[in-house]
Amino acid sequence: MKIKLKTKFNVLESPHLTEKSTALKESTGVLVFRVRPDATKQDIKAAVESLFSVKVATVRTCNFYGKKKRMGRFTGRRPSWKKAFVTLKPGEKTIEFFESA
Repeated sequence: MKIKLKTKFNVLESPHLTEKSTALKESTGVLVFRVRPDATKQDIKAAVESLFSVKVATVRTCNFYGKKKRMGRFTGRRPSWKKAFVTLKPGEKTIEFFESA
C-alpha cells in the first residue's frame, strides 16, 4: 500500500457545498472544506492561504466516523471523513466557488 505525502494540493479534498455551508458562507464568511482525515489545523491553514491567496483567522475541524451499513446479511462501513470550518480575517475577499458557471 502506497502512502501519499501531505502537500498543500491534497490536504483540501473539496469544498463542502450544502445549504447550511452556503448560508454560513453568506452570513459570516466561514468556508467549509472536506479535508484529509490526517490533516492538522496548521496544514489546512497553510493550504488555504497558499492556494487562494487569502489570510486565515481560525480553523475549526470535525471528525465524522463512518456509519455501519448492511446489505442483506453482509455488514460494512462507510468511510470516515473530516470537515474544516475556515474563518477568513476581516477585510479579506471571499472565495467564490464555480465563478465561471
